[in-house]
Amino acid sequence: MTRTFTVSRSILVEASPQSVYEQVSQPGLMGRWSPENLGATMPGDGAPVGVGLVFEGHNKRGPFRWTTRCTVTEADQGRRFAFRVHAIGLKRPRLKAPIATWQYRFEDSGGATKVTETWTDDRRSWPTFVANGFDRLATGGKTFAAFQVGNIDRTLKNLKRELEAAR
Repeated sequence: MTRTFTVSRSILVEASPQSVYEQVSQPGLMGRWSPENLGATMPGDGAPVGVGLVFEGHNKRGPFRWTTRCTVTEADQGRRFAFRVHAIGLKRPRLKAPIATWQYRFEDSGGATKVTETWTDDRRSWPTFVANGFDRLATGGKTFAAFQVGNIDRTLKNLKRELEAAR
């Protein structure tokens, strides 16, 4: 079976690219929209997030909870926001390894914003059969690529609902 390393989904949000960016570029808020993320522990005093900022993401899937260490790789106001997940652990992210990259693109669409969320599997050194086996155990039968399509769809729908209701 061929392994899929990247999946993307998009949605149209009735809000400006800048206002959508301002929300999505705050990892501590992601728990409001994501079915797995519970938010993030951010360093500092709430200053704007920039490239190189390291934060810890808190996640859950069923009864399982884990923490990741992430580094912001793109922070282009109103256009792109991305971070790389490079450590994982139960309470503290102790296992260092390339895990995934998450990217959000914001494109003006005539008064609205096309938001595209992309997940990339950074576990390139894993043999496909090992990755697919691990993924099926961790997700209840799917590869991470297939599983993340559902997560991304739910995240984008929740983001749209919240931002449009706030207008």
